[in-house]
Amino acid sequence: MPGPPSLPCLLIPRLPFFYGWVILGAVCCAGFSRAGGGVAILSIFVAPMTANFGWSRTAISGAASLGGLIAALASPRLGRLLDRTGARLILSAAVVTTAAACMALSLTQSLAVFYLLYCIIRMNFAGPFDLGIYGAVNNWFIARRATANAIATTAQMVGLVCLPLIAQAAILFYGSWRAGWIAVGLAVLAVGFLPSVLLIVRAPEDVGLRPDHLAPPTSPTTTTQPTAVPPTHPAPEPHFTRAQALRTRAFWLLALFTVFAYPVQAGVSLHQAAYLVERGLTPTTAAAIVGAFSFASGCGSLGFGFLPRRVPVRHMLAAVGALQAIGTLGLLAATATPEFTLAAAIFGLGIGGLLTLPPVAWADYYGRRSYGAIRGVALTFQVLAQAAGPLLSGVLRDATGSYALSLECFAALSVLAVIAALFARPPAPLPTPAA
Repeated sequence: MPGPPSLPCLLIPRLPFFYGWVILGAVCCAGFSRAGGGVAILSIFVAPMTANFGWSRTAISGAASLGGLIAALASPRLGRLLDRTGARLILSAAVVTTAAACMALSLTQSLAVFYLLYCIIRMNFAGPFDLGIYGAVNNWFIARRATANAIATTAQMVGLVCLPLIAQAAILFYGSWRAGWIAVGLAVLAVGFLPSVLLIVRAPEDVGLRPDHLAPPTSPTTTTQPTAVPPTHPAPEPHFTRAQALRTRAFWLLALFTVFAYPVQAGVSLHQAAYLVERGLTPTTAAAIVGAFSFASGCGSLGFGFLPRRVPVRHMLAAVGALQAIGTLGLLAATATPEFTLAAAIFGLGIGGLLTLPPVAWADYYGRRSYGAIRGVALTFQVLAQAAGPLLSGVLRDATGSYALSLECFAALSVLAVIAALFARPPAPLPTPAA
């Protein structure tokens, strides 16, 4: 196992606060860079690239799906690597390869090259970034885990807001979509690389600390530091291997929650604007409602993250599913702009919780020791479910001429997600081996 980088070892004795907050700051920078692989950035380039090359929009969007499939296949192996080496290597590599692929896209001349490069970008987005960001946060925080995860998720949303603006500004200033890809790649590299490679440490124990607070004063690395009062934990931290986790009922119920909830998130989000226009709203009004949805998602992410830790995470997951169901049914029943806006906002609150809470649940239920290996398997379900949602919505829309049936299916899936979450009680602690 590699040792910690030298800069944290120099900083920790001199910092007046817990080094985990530095980890969180570095992870937020990586989260900002992760947005380089978001479909919101690709959407900026769809029109100019199809006009330039004559490609179909289906051909371009297929690269995002293929990249997600590659991530689903790679995540279990990446999870094991995360447990061995920590998030530093995974996030540094993800930032560099994403930035390089974005800049290389400015030189593309064929659809095959576009697929090769964008699949790398999308694979990083769905696999290494997710595992590295939440793996680092969950290693350093237990009592404050939900809050730290919420902050890390919000940083990613900031990236999803800023990077499309950066891309569009470069396109307008230089008059070429190729400049946009270069600008995105430079921004990804500038924000995410140095914090990841210089500041991230695998676990607090590697530098003589403990999660959430400084180590006791008996630790030789912190004898001159004031010791923070440790927060109280509801129970001792669990320690499950991947094999042990796969034998628990809770693992498969959380996986079921993932399978039910994530198609709703991806399917409704991607087709939301088209549905609103189909219902008679103007494109400008639809865009404003999507903006309200995005704002509510940010609020939901922070709101769920700051709920008291005494609230069981399965109850919060059930609330996420309920908000998704209410929002989806609201979109079906709405007839006026205020009603559509309210429904989209309710749905957005649920999506914000969905982006924050699952990594918390996996870490709370199974501990930090094998988080990467366990989350890597779970991420396969998540990525495949996210890919299925837009496909289901598109197929049903083409078959029926309306989004109504797909929204009804998504509402039903949300109710099933609520049921799965409520039954996903924490696994029983493993027996302690006899001395």
